[in-house]
Amino acid sequence: MTVSNVKADDSGLSRADRFLFKIESAMTLLAGLCVLAIMLLAVANILGRKFFNMPVPGFIDWIVQAVPVVAFLGIAYCQRLGSHIRMDIVVRALHGRFLWAFELASIVLMGALTLILTIGSWTHAERALKLGDSTIDINLPTWPVKLLVPIMFTLLLLRLLLQTWGYWRALWSGAKSPVAVPLIEDIATVAAHEAETVSGAGDGS
Repeated sequence: MTVSNVKADDSGLSRADRFLFKIESAMTLLAGLCVLAIMLLAVANILGRKFFNMPVPGFIDWIVQAVPVVAFLGIAYCQRLGSHIRMDIVVRALHGRFLWAFELASIVLMGALTLILTIGSWTHAERALKLGDSTIDINLPTWPVKLLVPIMFTLLLLRLLLQTWGYWRALWSGAKSPVAVPLIEDIATVAAHEAETVSGAGDGS
């Protein structure tokens, strides 16, 4: 089981959270497989160049195309677990409804920005498709990767909507540990979770 600070119950919000998390986890797995493919491609390129004087054709093109895939496939997954880098010195000092109001405002602002980025990236992908944009070396079409960006931003928007729902419920009820939102943990707990992840103690075995 993945170490997580997201609470769950039998509510509709929690069920929706867990369903979306399955999709996010699958996207993150694809990102990991893409990293593995990059590593294998790099090894093939090095060995081919050294021993056969035959590097992988368009190696740089493939790497350039793979980087956005790795970067964006896990973006919603990280948001679900609260793993994105942020300055939380002030947030750690807040409690109760003050904390949930601050988190709700942050999520709403993030959602607005993500919506703008979704529209802009969709326009960019559509333009690449119409113009037949491709890479320089082996002419790989760029629109599939560019289309991936607004798709993953849309998945992130769904995650932000669920978290908005979760924080609003927490603000309304004053709950100490609401479901479907990443809860802030102290430094010792974060370190313990990281140790469990590295050691394999958090895998449910």
